[in-house]
Amino acid sequence: MERKSISGDDGPGPHFFRAADPALASLPFSEAVRLGNLLFVSGQLGNVPGTTSLVPGGIAAETQQTLENVQAILLRHGSSLEHIVKVTVFLADMQEWPAFNEIYRRCFPRNLPARSALGANGLALGARVELECIAYVP
Repeated sequence: MERKSISGDDGPGPHFFRAADPALASLPFSEAVRLGNLLFVSGQLGNVPGTTSLVPGGIAAETQQTLENVQAILLRHGSSLEHIVKVTVFLADMQEWPAFNEIYRRCFPRNLPARSALGANGLALGARVELECIAYVP
């Protein structure tokens, strides 16, 4: 898939990328912004691709889908999970931390990105988890 910047030029400044899916492209943020070799990925939820509906199954299912959604964005813009350098985790309930970590660790078998995590009161769409990240684009 062709990466299309909405920044208007191909110069050295930041390049802003809307979501590839029309259902998500209308939301008021870019799915990612690239500056040099860094890709900043906006907060992602465990929604079914192409919709604003969360996957059923609680924290484990949402965590898996969230990571898959992040991976799809990274791949679309020339990176991957293995190139993530920083993750910020928002959890609706910090009691779900162990269940979240169980799924998260499977996606980073070698190198764990730097990470911050915090409890959040009221994530979009009633989500259990939201992830944002910064990745290197080789």
